Amino acid sequence: MPVRFLRNASELADVSWETPLPVQVANAKPVPADTLLVATTIVDATANRDLLQSTSTELPTLDGCGQYRKLVWFYFRAGADATNYRVLARATDHNGAPLGAGWQELVADTLPGGANTWGRIEIPSAGDGYYDQYRIEVRRTAGSNYFLTSKIVGVR
Repeated sequence: MPVRFLRNASELADVSWETPLPVQVANAKPVPADTLLVATTIVDATANRDLLQSTSTELPTLDGCGQYRKLVWFYFRAGADATNYRVLARATDHNGAPLGAGWQELVADTLPGGANTWGRIEIPSAGDGYYDQYRIEVRRTAGSNYFLTSKIVGVR
C-alpha cells in the first residue's frame, strides 16, 4: 500500500520522487547575523594598521559588538605575500569607554591563503566572545603591497 499525504485541503497524493513528502522544520530559529564591516585594505608593511587603514592603536576597528557571541571575518586576498594579522579585543563601560588601557590579544597568526583566494576566520576561534570592541590589524611581512577585501559578520 503506497504512502499518501494530503497535498491540499482535498487532494491525496502518493509519495514518490516526483511528489516527495513535504517537510517543515519545527521549532527552528534562524541564527541572526549582522554585517558589521565591509572594507578594502591596502596591506603594506606599516605596523599597527587595521582593516580601516588606521594606525592609531587605541581606535577600534569594530565598536558596539557586545551583543555578538562570535564574529566571522570573510576576506579575499589579491596577493600571496606573507601577511600577519592580530585580533585584539576589550570591554567597555556603559558610556562606551574602555575599562582599561590597551587590548587583550585574542590571536596573532599568519593570514591563510594565496593570491586571489578567499578565507574565513572565526573570532574568537573557540568559545564565545561578547567583547565590546575589536581591533583587527594586518601587516605584510614580505613581498609587495596588495588589496585585502574584508566582510565581518556578527553572530548572536
